[in-house]
Amino acid sequence: MTTVPTEREPSEREPTEREPSEEVEIRTAAAERLTFFGDAVIAIALTLLALELPVPEGLTNSALLHSAADHRAGYMAFLISFVVIAAHWRAHHRVFRHVAAVSGRLTNLTVYWLLLLVVTPFATDVIGGDGAFQVRFGFYATVQFSACALFLLMVREIRRADLSRAATAPEVFSRATRGVGAAAVAFLVSVPVSFLTTYAYLCWILIPVLGPLALTRPRRHGRS
Repeated sequence: MTTVPTEREPSEREPTEREPSEEVEIRTAAAERLTFFGDAVIAIALTLLALELPVPEGLTNSALLHSAADHRAGYMAFLISFVVIAAHWRAHHRVFRHVAAVSGRLTNLTVYWLLLLVVTPFATDVIGGDGAFQVRFGFYATVQFSACALFLLMVREIRRADLSRAATAPEVFSRATRGVGAAAVAFLVSVPVSFLTTYAYLCWILIPVLGPLALTRPRRHGRS
């Protein structure tokens, strides 16, 4: 006696593989969440930076202005740190808008990078203090150099793991590498310079600006 094979119930069907379009959507959503998280943390770092500003005190106009002048180092440190954090955010924005997926290593590097940006308000208070200039300056420069180094590792991971969008030009990452690399060199060089002069801050301006100009060479058209 022969038996007629019966069809499987719907609940017994083997699970089908996830559609490619759905997988791409999930990967893209993960990249966007990491980018939004980075933006939120940077916004918090800027807020903490402003909250640490010293408030001038005085009952008269003269006393108030004199108190503000006494805190000029703290105000200058605030402006420097605002520009530094903004530069980090611009580099992050230019790179991560082309990221289509994330890896575990990229996520970890991003978290460590954000940690250093959150530490920046504390480093700002340190560098704005009185005395022991070289130690205070060196601590701030080390924090920023480490943040630049981590960002370079993030860009390297994006390129190594092919996490960018298909239409992304390689120049996007090479330009970011040159800019952040020049800033990293500036912070690193400024540490020994601080033992020679208190104007070591100028390294943070001159090297990122003059470095890429010195490396730029005019292209020759045609064959020689």
